[in-house]
Amino acid sequence: MKTFKLLFEKQIYNYLGLFALLAIIVYFTNWPGAYDGRLWGPGTIFWFWLSIGAAIIHQFCVWFVWRTELHLKLISKWFGKRAFLIWTILFMILFVSRFLFVFILGFANRGTWNINPVLGWMLTGIILIPVIYTFYSVKKYFTLNRALGIDHFDPSYRRLGLVREGIFKYTSNAMYIFAAMILWTPALIFASKAALISALFNYAYLWVHYYTLELPDMKRIYFNN
Repeated sequence: MKTFKLLFEKQIYNYLGLFALLAIIVYFTNWPGAYDGRLWGPGTIFWFWLSIGAAIIHQFCVWFVWRTELHLKLISKWFGKRAFLIWTILFMILFVSRFLFVFILGFANRGTWNINPVLGWMLTGIILIPVIYTFYSVKKYFTLNRALGIDHFDPSYRRLGLVREGIFKYTSNAMYIFAAMILWTPALIFASKAALISALFNYAYLWVHYYTLELPDMKRIYFNN
């Protein structure tokens, strides 16, 4: 019973947040033009819900792997020494797919949002500055392994503490605040209402993930262990 509670710690808020966000985006899809366009046969509605589904599947997998590994060592029992490598490959496929589907959605629904193209490209350029610096800081100071949650797999990483270099000098939540802003760029590049709504969901749902999964796990790993 205790393990069950640990696995699902804060998850009721995750589900409530997800349902609330789904209700919000369904409301916004009534925006004229939100479902206009198609690509490679399927209409925008297909690509829209694929982009939403990719985000949900990604975050469900992160919850399942992180929590079952942290409290049961389940992934390591299944895959042994290859556990984290397999998780890295799966995570990167899900992570790239998440952005890729928003990008495809934006192209399918292009030209439906009345935004000046020059302004769209300017905002994209501005967004990419902190996005690139965040990825650089992750690679140089934080490391990809820690970003993927190796501290759930390897207890030795739990002694390293929080990173305060690069962009993390200014905020410990740089990956959520800045790196995730790349999700907004397809809407700006393609002037797409559907991509804008999908980016809203993706960005907000990442914060649901942070408060209901990553933050509780960080407290347990670094302060209660």
